[in-house]
Amino acid sequence: MKPDPNKIHPVAGYDREIYVKPTITNSNIIVGNFTYIADSDFESHVTHHYDWLGDRLIIGKFCQIAAGVEFVMNGANHQMNAVSTFPFYTLEGWDMKAPALYELNFKGDTVIGNDVWIGQNAVILPGVNIGDGVIIGANSVVGSDITAYSIAAGNPARVIRKRFDDELIDLMLRFKWWDRSVEEINALIPVLTCSDLERVKQELKARLELEV
Repeated sequence: MKPDPNKIHPVAGYDREIYVKPTITNSNIIVGNFTYIADSDFESHVTHHYDWLGDRLIIGKFCQIAAGVEFVMNGANHQMNAVSTFPFYTLEGWDMKAPALYELNFKGDTVIGNDVWIGQNAVILPGVNIGDGVIIGANSVVGSDITAYSIAAGNPARVIRKRFDDELIDLMLRFKWWDRSVEEINALIPVLTCSDLERVKQELKARLELEV
């Protein structure tokens, strides 16, 4: 049986893990094939996401999102450049129009790369960019960008170390295995799951040379 990115439940008889893409109803949430969450409802994990702000949550392919993860969007921001942070404009009966986006410290889209593992109960704050291959530790609060193939954890989340040396990171970012066909990825599994990283480097180099 061939993996199907449009199948909601990838594990037969288990409804607490879903492929996210086929469940999305909000046009401002964009999720790649085979990204999954350890829950039965993804959009409940995206909070303060209001149409009038127009910010997007963009998540790549093959991401692994643990239970309890929250994506906090720009609607959570209050005005901080005035003497009060109270959001009068959001509540009935107060004479205040919504401030301009620049007054709200609008941080733009939140972008998660491909093959990112986000640990349980992590919180992703508005406007951050998390690179391909990143691992986010459980209970982390991510408020700034995380470079590709790094491990980050804590509150606020900080990069602990790179997962690989610069050569292998460069090879992975050039190879982009997540953009390949299901058939090719299936054939690549022995490479993608190999712990002999020098062997992986040689394999990736050979394959990239053939593609030039």
